[in-house]
Amino acid sequence: MTAVAASSDQPTLAPSIPRQLFVDSGYVLLGLPLALASFVVLVVGLAVGVGLVVTVIGLPIISGTLYAARGLADIERLRLPAVLRQPRIRPHYRLPEAGANAWRRIFVPMRDAQSWLDVAHGVLRLIVSVITFVVALAWWAAAVTGSLYWAYDWALPRGEGDSDLAQLLGLGDSTTARIGLTTAIGVFFLITLPIVVRGCALLQASFARAMLTGVAEMRDRITVLEEQKRAAVSAEASALRRLERDIHDGPQQRLVRLAMDLSRARQQLASDPEAAGRTIDEAVTQTRDTLAELRALSRGIAPPVLVDRGLPSALAALAGRGLIPIDLQVDPQLGTPGGRLDPAVENTAYFMVAEALTNVAKHSRATEAMVAVARQGTHLLVRVGDDGQGGAHLAKGHGLVGIADRVRAAGGELAVVSPAGGPTEVRAELPL
Repeated sequence: MTAVAASSDQPTLAPSIPRQLFVDSGYVLLGLPLALASFVVLVVGLAVGVGLVVTVIGLPIISGTLYAARGLADIERLRLPAVLRQPRIRPHYRLPEAGANAWRRIFVPMRDAQSWLDVAHGVLRLIVSVITFVVALAWWAAAVTGSLYWAYDWALPRGEGDSDLAQLLGLGDSTTARIGLTTAIGVFFLITLPIVVRGCALLQASFARAMLTGVAEMRDRITVLEEQKRAAVSAEASALRRLERDIHDGPQQRLVRLAMDLSRARQQLASDPEAAGRTIDEAVTQTRDTLAELRALSRGIAPPVLVDRGLPSALAALAGRGLIPIDLQVDPQLGTPGGRLDPAVENTAYFMVAEALTNVAKHSRATEAMVAVARQGTHLLVRVGDDGQGGAHLAKGHGLVGIADRVRAAGGELAVVSPAGGPTEVRAELPL
């Protein structure tokens, strides 16, 4: 059972205090009649169903009660986002198999754990709703009647021997003392009203979230972690295969030739020293080329400048080796001791930029490129663009697949915008 979240790319902004107060108040005060309806429907339905289960008629009644609990739970899920400021989440319930007969369909909700959690919430929410309703209503009554006491004090009947709160506290029996004390109490309740009502709303909403979406959220999180693990394994496997291929095609071939040159030079030492010298010179050249290729390979794994000086310097060195002009826009704070990122995030960002620029050089036919890296809230935004021919997409056989796996393994998201004819932008958001 997974969950569906209706969310947007932009974070939900916190409403103003008065607006949130009325939202929370409506949520809490409407919660009690809904809780009463849920309690009556579910308790009666379960009681009748269990009582008639021996006659088989009870099974459809229990199944119908579970479906009713699901509907009532959906109503509560619709009310939660306004209070919790989170996207609406609805679990995927167990569905009947294709071609299942009526009896199999009756037993489907009974085998669904979330259906029974819906029932438990529908029955137990009454306890929470009564408490929050009483507290919120009492606070509203004290705030309104107390703060406006000065407006209706004159209309309240008073008999001989009556004592008000001001007299009991020793403040006297004057009108000023009575109105001042009552108004002060009302103002206190009015000031604390948003806090108390917010607490009541969060208590009721948190209980609903734990019962109605908690299991689904946990399973969704497990699914995401499993996907990240698979992406990490795939990314590392691809990197190892690429490294193995590069070593086999480059340094390994040069080392084989180096060994052959040294063997030939040893044979030439006795008969032709000059030829042996030329062969040794070629071997030295091969050694230097091999070292250069090994350095290039090591830069692709974890360049020393990234470890020593941070992401801005590493990307600057990467852009300096580009075959086309690259406009580099990197937040300099990312290279300071206090602004450096987690090594895993730095490595992922560097790998993403390096692979994207490699794809630009190989496939895009671009005349210039752009790299932009900056913090954006709790994420690191990395963008690589070019003015090439476009047509890039996340599909097998394209170089962006390895980037997507690496970004997903780090918990981020990769997006590619590349219409035919260009331009192209590869964008990654990495959690910090």
